Amino acid sequence: MTEPSFFRFCSTCKKQIAFEAGYYACSVSTCNRKATALYFCSVPCWDAHVPDARHRDAWAEEEKAPTREAFLAERPSADSTAVRRVVGVSREAAAPAVERDNGDLPQDVLVVVSKLKAYVKARSTLNTSDGVTDVLSEHLRSLCTAAIRSAAHNSRKTVLARDFEAVLRGTTASE
Repeated sequence: MTEPSFFRFCSTCKKQIAFEAGYYACSVSTCNRKATALYFCSVPCWDAHVPDARHRDAWAEEEKAPTREAFLAERPSADSTAVRRVVGVSREAAAPAVERDNGDLPQDVLVVVSKLKAYVKARSTLNTSDGVTDVLSEHLRSLCTAAIRSAAHNSRKTVLARDFEAVLRGTTASE
């Protein structure tokens, strides 16, 4: 394991937070759990995460990063005998995504019509026909199908943004 040259990355802007430097933590306990552990280099970076986290009452708490020595002492060593939890995956969960027949799929509108019409009106002062939503929904369905295939091709059970980006570029997302 290589020695780290900084404490953590900022959870918003991804800048490095140096050892013994000040940083900010969210006051909400779910943001400070070991699994999530959010770190922010500045109050604006902390503030940027609040709308996504949907906090009702939160504030940024000023913290100080540990020294390199203290940080390394807290990390488990490679030869430690710590118990590791291994989770098995069922055969069904490990199977790649199975595409369903289009007859079984819902044919609902996949866009927010009021938002679409408001955008077109604000952008161009033109009105939008009701038939546009069906065309856009069908286009979104085909994009989703291609993104699903990209995720399955990479043996993932989650369709990611990079799957859609790859579809729009005409490639397959790589790991």
